[in-house]
Amino acid sequence: MLTSSGDKATLTQGDLIRVLGEPLRLRIVMLLAQAALCTNHLIEETGARQTALSNHLRVLREAGIVEPEPHGRFTYYRLRPEVPQALAEFFGELGRTAAESLAEDRKRPCE
Repeated sequence: MLTSSGDKATLTQGDLIRVLGEPLRLRIVMLLAQAALCTNHLIEETGARQTALSNHLRVLREAGIVEPEPHGRFTYYRLRPEVPQALAEFFGELGRTAAESLAEDRKRPCE
């Protein structure tokens, strides 16, 4: 589980996967992993309309995945690195558990 500080909600891996399951939001996150970008950059990179982009950024902000950074009359957005790190740990553990299950040929008995 990823716990955010302040007014951000506590998110489960399922919540994060659901939020990032939307293709445009995932694209935004992938772009923000490379650099902090303002909405103008994101519009240019994604081809999304301003209103759609703003709505997706709001969802990402409320989920605690990105953080806004006011800079003059622009707002830059930055990906919180602990979010993809938490997901990587979750999927890594899931993979290790699956590998152990396969190696031990674990089967739940059918009745």
